[in-house]
Amino acid sequence: MSELKKLSKVDFGSPEKVIEILKAYFGDRLTTSLAVRERHGTDESFHAPRSPDAVVFACSTEDVQYAVKVCSKHQVPIIAYGTGTSLEGHVAALYGGICIDLSQMNEVVSVNSEDLDCTVQAGVTRKQLNEYLRDMGLFFPVDPGADASIGGMASTRASGTNAVRYGTMREAVMSLKVVLADGRIIRTATRSRKSSAGYDLTRLFVGSEGTLGIITEITLRLHGIPEAISAAICSFPSIDDAVGSVIETIQLGIPVARIELLDDATMMGVNSFSKTDYPVSHTLFYEFHGSQTSVEEHSRQAQDIAAGFGGGDFKWETKAEDRNRLWQARHDALYAMNALRPGSKPMVTDVCVPISQLAQCISETKADIECSSIMAPIAGHAGDGNFHVVYLVDTDSHGELKEAGDMHDRLVARALALGGTCTGEHGIGYGKIDFLNAELGEGVSVMRSIKLALDPNNIMNPGKIINV
Repeated sequence: MSELKKLSKVDFGSPEKVIEILKAYFGDRLTTSLAVRERHGTDESFHAPRSPDAVVFACSTEDVQYAVKVCSKHQVPIIAYGTGTSLEGHVAALYGGICIDLSQMNEVVSVNSEDLDCTVQAGVTRKQLNEYLRDMGLFFPVDPGADASIGGMASTRASGTNAVRYGTMREAVMSLKVVLADGRIIRTATRSRKSSAGYDLTRLFVGSEGTLGIITEITLRLHGIPEAISAAICSFPSIDDAVGSVIETIQLGIPVARIELLDDATMMGVNSFSKTDYPVSHTLFYEFHGSQTSVEEHSRQAQDIAAGFGGGDFKWETKAEDRNRLWQARHDALYAMNALRPGSKPMVTDVCVPISQLAQCISETKADIECSSIMAPIAGHAGDGNFHVVYLVDTDSHGELKEAGDMHDRLVARALALGGTCTGEHGIGYGKIDFLNAELGEGVSVMRSIKLALDPNNIMNPGKIINV
């Protein structure tokens, strides 16, 4: 799975002339430095990287528009870049071309406190935005763990730990400014909370991974910072007990803000990496938001349910600094997992299934892992049926690469058979194209038609989501 698939022949133009034209416009904001190009062709996935021919650093929508028009005229590929935290090879320049780095487009354009929304440039990161909003009593809840850019999060339809209560980027994004493949700039919607005006262009571009256009501004829904926040962890005797507790909590409508699952292997890594002393057992991390009274009531209900599944006493964290330490340990879980096998490369993947099928999917996945020679910890946003498996692989071993690849394929097939999806929040990139075909069948041909209608020369991040 880690080797780059053979690419089909695509008739793209030569980048040399484009680089010359763009250099005259961008000056020092264009580079062909090998180190910079390599960094911009690599994300945090195990998929093979590919470097672009040049990188330009855009400071405005007009900069992006100019670069796109030049590339469009000469039919040279374009790849948008945010922070490089994607996990399915999204930024790999499979056919070379020009990478447009949006990180310098990092201004909060406006905040409308009365309407609970804001507009930001694509390079603003989620931590930067929440720091900006804090004194206004507002926050942006979508939290994928990494300090990703808002543009990248919209492009990959990201979610994270808060999705069970606040939803994903699909729910958070109200409107977008997008530069299309021919250089046109469009606004997909207004700031109104509802509309029945024509096709839903906003949802079309959310999750499009830069294959239909480049998102340069995003209007987002915001939320008030809750009056009370309480976090807790609880350990369980088995993975089935932990998942059973999650399912009952969700099915009874208890409004948890976060409910995260870490298996025993992950908890062992967390204790070692984050210097914590949590029980090395299958563990749920909870967080409750609301009024003081509602938080107390909902947390009591969740604790009663956990006790019915053999869960231990809740370890509560109510001070902000203690909650932050707890959730930082959760967000650092990937690094903790990787440290369990020094020298290994983490092959990170995810699936999502209906909540009623979560126990079966995780149990069968754990059984598959236990029959293998590869360590593969599990962590997930269990409240919405989404979980991640991290295969710790010696990438110099062809046997281990094949074994991990076969396990990954079985995981996806298992999720699809249970009515789930091949990716809950990582996107498709070029790593899961075949699985998207298996999941949606003829629906992919409709996507291909949309792609060709908006990008007939296939210059926008070619080789991602669908093959053209």
